[in-house]
Amino acid sequence: MRGRTARAAWILASGATALTLLSATGAHAEGRGDIRVTKTVVNGGHNVIVGTSKRVTYPIAITIRDNSGVKGLSHVSVFNKTNGWGFSDWTDTRCEKKSSTTSVCTATMTLAPAWLPDSLPEDVNHTAGVWQVNATVKANDGDYWIADRIAEFKMKRASKLTTDAAPEPVAKGAKLTVSGKLSRANWEDLKYHGYTRQDAKLQFKKAGTDHYSTIKTVKTDEVGKLSTKVTATSAGSWRWYFPGTTTTARVVSAGDTVKLK
Repeated sequence: MRGRTARAAWILASGATALTLLSATGAHAEGRGDIRVTKTVVNGGHNVIVGTSKRVTYPIAITIRDNSGVKGLSHVSVFNKTNGWGFSDWTDTRCEKKSSTTSVCTATMTLAPAWLPDSLPEDVNHTAGVWQVNATVKANDGDYWIADRIAEFKMKRASKLTTDAAPEPVAKGAKLTVSGKLSRANWEDLKYHGYTRQDAKLQFKKAGTDHYSTIKTVKTDEVGKLSTKVTATSAGSWRWYFPGTTTTARVVSAGDTVKLK
């Protein structure tokens, strides 16, 4: 791993909470007694989307069972499944008792884009993708369980998408040019850059209706721009839709309403 003077990263925004870089280990679980993790849900089942500046907070809800009752969590960590880079600890934790043997303990993870020198992969953008959760849980009778890979989720780069339809208004039967740009967060320089060679769907909603329909699929160019011509047959709104990838969030642009002359 080669260092550089500064590198984009995420830090846990938890006051004095220490940042710990993790290295992936083989899947295993160890402990003592009958305590077990029975279910884990990250961010309510949704992807975790990280941009370039806004702080992101997401919960990890862990269902734990033990005959003596659940004491709580002593450790939760998350990191990229492929390259092992990520962060340990949490900013808050609470447990809700469901029965005498079962509780749901939730660790609140808070992160924000930041600069961290000389200690991350050559391209921190490679940490986008599938992440996994490890946890250590404890019971009232002293039982404990160190569990690897209790859940997987996707950490994705945020994306932006614009739409512009012209001319406005347009004569019925005339050509209308619908353009736009798809960009996504770069965690190296904390800016948005054009997302190249990606398929985006051009969608149209006729005036007075509620739903968009896909008209065609267009690929972004070498700087992330979109442009296509359509025939204007009725007034309505045009927009672009990008379904997302394993590493980049889906995004829908605001609609651009075009009237007929």
